[in-house]
Amino acid sequence: MNGPVAIETTVTGLGYELVEIERAAQGLLRITIDRLPGRAYPSGGGEFITVEDCELVTRQLQYVLEVEGVDYHRLEVSSPGLDRPLKTDAHFARFAGEQVRITLKQPFQGRKHYEGRLAAAPGPEAGWELHFHDGKADQVLGFALAELREARLVPVIDFKGRKARGTPPPAPVQEHGGHEE
Repeated sequence: MNGPVAIETTVTGLGYELVEIERAAQGLLRITIDRLPGRAYPSGGGEFITVEDCELVTRQLQYVLEVEGVDYHRLEVSSPGLDRPLKTDAHFARFAGEQVRITLKQPFQGRKHYEGRLAAAPGPEAGWELHFHDGKADQVLGFALAELREARLVPVIDFKGRKARGTPPPAPVQEHGGHEE
């Protein structure tokens, strides 16, 4: 086995999803993992990666990488974060209905960056749609994964986790304080 295969086999064998492998400066090997929906984990319930999950995967990877002779100086295992990257059709299917930010490889109508709600494209052709408002009207951008440079979830910071799909965000609180000069 080589390094990436050993990493993927180890992470998936422990019941997690391998989101990303990144080699960074100064010998840093960064592994991003996520929990799979509907699966029970020894570290407890919930849909988000815990410190205990990262520790478990780190310990196992340290052993496997030593046996495989993979060259690295430091190992970092982490969650994908609130702005999780979307890379596969399975990722897009899992997060359909969520707000995402995409960057196209080639500009469409003079733009490469779009943000909106992700949906599966209707009809017999495979693909995805991004529903967004361009400042004038609601728009729908159809795309295939091969056309993307990058796609990420838009962070939802409400300190209670992501809202259920279709739940509108709370209205912003307008603060009136201080004094006028």
